[in-house]
Amino acid sequence: MTGFVEVAKVSDIDNGTMKKVVIGDRAILLAKVQGRLYATDALCPHLQADLSEGTLQGTVLTCPLHSSKFDIRNGHVVRWTALSGRLLAYAAKARPPRPLPTYPVYIDGDRIFIAPG
Repeated sequence: MTGFVEVAKVSDIDNGTMKKVVIGDRAILLAKVQGRLYATDALCPHLQADLSEGTLQGTVLTCPLHSSKFDIRNGHVVRWTALSGRLLAYAAKARPPRPLPTYPVYIDGDRIFIAPG
């Protein structure tokens, strides 16, 4: 378990919800979907919005600022922004799509550990 840090209790997070935790100067978002826990950066890689204020539908996390969507299982970009046409092309050129960093999660009883990298 080298590199893992205890961040919360499993009982602290209900199914379908998210919780922001801070490790040092890094904000991490924990999410529980169908009983499984995931950990990602809590800041959107697009414009650094607080993802804990976004929405979670299944494993898709939507940013509250520009509606960027990410799969919390692997950080895959589902949609970079809600823009379309020329605006989307410009936005993608100005800030190319980047995946949402994800982190390994380890559960020991009721304790949640993550390896924040």
